[in-house]
Amino acid sequence: MCGCGEPSWGWGLCAPSPILLLSLLLSAAPFGLLGEETRQVSLEAVPGWPGPPQNLLHIRAVGANSTLHYVWSSLGLPAVLLVATNTPHSFLSVNWSRLLSPEPDEGLMVLPKDSIQFSSALVFTRLFEFDSTNVSDVTAKLPGKPYPPYSLAEFSWNNITDSLDPATLSATFRGRPIHDLTKAFVNGSLSFRVQAFSTSGRPIQPPRLLHTADTCQLEVVLTGASPRGNCSLFGLEVATLSQGPDCPSVQEQRSIDDEYAPAVFQLDQLLWGSLPSGFVQWRPVAFSQKQRGRESALPCQVSPLHPTLAYSLPQSPIVQAYFGSQTNFCAFNLTFGASTGPGYWDQYYLS
Repeated sequence: MCGCGEPSWGWGLCAPSPILLLSLLLSAAPFGLLGEETRQVSLEAVPGWPGPPQNLLHIRAVGANSTLHYVWSSLGLPAVLLVATNTPHSFLSVNWSRLLSPEPDEGLMVLPKDSIQFSSALVFTRLFEFDSTNVSDVTAKLPGKPYPPYSLAEFSWNNITDSLDPATLSATFRGRPIHDLTKAFVNGSLSFRVQAFSTSGRPIQPPRLLHTADTCQLEVVLTGASPRGNCSLFGLEVATLSQGPDCPSVQEQRSIDDEYAPAVFQLDQLLWGSLPSGFVQWRPVAFSQKQRGRESALPCQVSPLHPTLAYSLPQSPIVQAYFGSQTNFCAFNLTFGASTGPGYWDQYYLS
């Protein structure tokens, strides 16, 4: 059950340095372009701006007949562009002056345009916090009474070049609120660790999603942030491009095999439009320890995708630069943990 004694810094009032971890596996390619035997994979912070470094990260996976581009950024708020082309010669073009202007349309492009087979984007917009002891409003279908959310557009982020590691094809965006009036993030941060792969395989630790040179993996980590209640649950709002009038679909795949993620028999997958398409997949589980054992596994719930016409989302400069300003979005929420069972109130640590 949720409960603890003397308060201290952390996620739970008795959690000194918790971590919440979620792994997502992204693929930008239409399935017809997946599966090339070899790809030359590179990762670089995009150069060219004469002022302070801007957090723009480009992953390029070149095959014999196609190229996959992942463009990550914390400009405005964390986001990624996913682009697949049918040529090994496509490249990223950045007009920094336009990208950093109030109207960044066409400030970022993948060329040649006629080689593009698929493109979409994910934008990480808000960090939610819920009081899981207050579920009086059952009609809202929320895990508890919501506290005011943290807008990721109002976070400051580290210099991506400080964490870039070409050897492991990884880099980490780490941020905290610019105006932290409640001092919740004095000892805390929200991180997005991005990693590409030159070969196929699985990580050592759960959830052990299968990766290839076609894919890119994201780990979301919240650590050390002080909660606003004894039994806070956290969630992440994710927005993506709508496909005409419809939102992308989330499919659940169930299996009797839990070899790679003990006690987790489900794989969720976000699909853009009809096949062939790109995808994002994840196992609906988070962990309350870095070791990610079964005893520290926490459930992860996903809400249905919904259009964002009823409210406005913060703008991502790279998404607006690539797709233009007249873009419709759909959003869904990922919520981690439950008011009972494993959690930071059990082990003073949540990952």
